[in-house]
Amino acid sequence: MAYDLSEPLVIGISSRALFNLEQENKIFEEQGLSEYEAYQVQHEKDVLAKGSAFQLVRAFLNLNTLQEKRLVEVIVMSRNSPNTSLRIFNSIAHYGLDITRAALTGGAEIAPYLKAFRTDLFLSANQDDVKQAVDGGVAAATILPGSPHDNPDSAVNQIHIAFDGDAVLFAAEAERIYRHEGIDAFQENEREKADIPLERGPFANFLTAVAHIQSLFPSKEAAPIRTALVTSRNAPAHERAVKTLRYWGVRVDEAFFLGGVSKKDVLSAFGAHIFFDDQHIHAGPASEVVPAAVVPYREGDDPRV
Repeated sequence: MAYDLSEPLVIGISSRALFNLEQENKIFEEQGLSEYEAYQVQHEKDVLAKGSAFQLVRAFLNLNTLQEKRLVEVIVMSRNSPNTSLRIFNSIAHYGLDITRAALTGGAEIAPYLKAFRTDLFLSANQDDVKQAVDGGVAAATILPGSPHDNPDSAVNQIHIAFDGDAVLFAAEAERIYRHEGIDAFQENEREKADIPLERGPFANFLTAVAHIQSLFPSKEAAPIRTALVTSRNAPAHERAVKTLRYWGVRVDEAFFLGGVSKKDVLSAFGAHIFFDDQHIHAGPASEVVPAAVVPYREGDDPRV
């Protein structure tokens, strides 16, 4: 019987998000495809170092040990060709990751295959692939390079996921007002519309999928995923955000309305395994202490325009 990917949470991960392939990518960019392929084949038995999203992926896969039914599937989605992919699979086996599926496009665009695999989240180091994914309605983000922030001596008992609000969980409507009309107009708009739910942003469906997994466990404390809203909003603009999540019927376990305070230290205290934000000015500093990823604006939804 065919395996139904509509039931588990499906995470598409690029090889450069899962492993540290910055040196190999430099060879590709500076010396071309043939040199890159030759290098990968020559080193295919060499284990790759962990990438920025490694700990997150390992933690998600660990959810499959908590119930009889698989809760998560992770699929490698890469522009590598089958010929250059053996090093990736050898490294997956070395680390004992339960990943058995892949989409290897041999340089072709990945976005057309995301819906075919019913992908709920796509993480990649390729900005073009991520932008196409978001425009196609898939929650996607560009993982920032850096340490995997991994402590091999400690097991991950609970995954901590942090989201920015506007242009991530919510649509960019309010942020557009802020950018074009200023903070006073933004605050007044949010005060007047406090009872009107914000439109769904690119990560709203992913949050809903995470909330479904949380609901399978008997209590909030027992749930293996904990979420946080980490936003530059503050009072009075906090009310609309809270009521929007209530209207959607989902929860975040923690919320931080920072009003311009740096997100970095809060995210470190929360122990985020991933933080999603639409701006490098927030995601960049955050990536120094936790894995962070940038969510591009959807086509026609860019508040800077």
